[in-house]
Amino acid sequence: MASSQSQPAEYSTLASAAGPLRGALIIRRLCVLLNAERVYRELSTILEGESDLDFASVMVQALNLILLTSSELSEIRDLLKQSLVNPAGKDLYVSLYASWCHSPMAIISLCFLAQTYQHASAVIQSLVEEDINVKFLIHLDKLIRLLETPIFAYLRLQLLEPGRYIWLFKALYGLLMLLPQQSAAFKILKTRLKAVPSYSFNGEQLKKMPSGDPYQFLHHMPDGYKTIEDGDVTEDCGSSHNGINFAARLQQFQQMQHQHRVHTKAQTKSQNISTSLPKHHMQQEAQKEEEPRRPQSIDINVPPSRSKRGPGQLQL
Repeated sequence: MASSQSQPAEYSTLASAAGPLRGALIIRRLCVLLNAERVYRELSTILEGESDLDFASVMVQALNLILLTSSELSEIRDLLKQSLVNPAGKDLYVSLYASWCHSPMAIISLCFLAQTYQHASAVIQSLVEEDINVKFLIHLDKLIRLLETPIFAYLRLQLLEPGRYIWLFKALYGLLMLLPQQSAAFKILKTRLKAVPSYSFNGEQLKKMPSGDPYQFLHHMPDGYKTIEDGDVTEDCGSSHNGINFAARLQQFQQMQHQHRVHTKAQTKSQNISTSLPKHHMQQEAQKEEEPRRPQSIDINVPPSRSKRGPGQLQL
């Protein structure tokens, strides 16, 4: 039997469903027996300093999915929803953020859960070309489908107050712009955003829009005004709210993603070298095999050693 070291790097992500299910069950059971917040804080601290970036990314994605879907973690979700008004929720948000930086979708999910919509929009805007790959789009598809579950019912209801939750709209439209138009996730999110009734926009906002399109409010915010993280429109309040330095958090996320990009490029380069070396070696071997087979000069005066003679015929 082959050793575990011989398995490809993608083995953990392409394993059969039984493995992830057992892992999720173990995490959920630990949260029940110990304490869900304690378990997640400890795992976040470990993953924050994990040197194996691929492993850390896979683990964070798994933990994030458990956080968003498991009934055993409903108390943590409720606490995170109060991150902007409750010191305990803020501490948990900051604690998870450090390791959740390993995955863009995990960070965006955490921001939606904590209702830090302005920061979610900033994270989406910070993504670069290398970040938007097939793996990213698969995780984005899962997130869009999760937004349609009862866990995010509060978020969908907030869409009825676009003037208050303008950054939620901007974040969702940002995700919409990243999705391929023919994908199912694009159609789901677009349908949800179109479902917002026009009466949810106040009259003053509609008057300022020449075409009457209520969604143009995203481009008509007065200068000098911002929407702080709890959804209230106010004057520019800077990059910090309720003790959370969002500018520092964004820089932390960007630095971690830079490490992942460097790691991915190094892996790609290593794979290209490893695949090119065997080809070069095979070409050298083929040349060596062809060298003895080159036709040698034949003396026409010397008869071949293995001439065919018919019966009763002499060799000349």
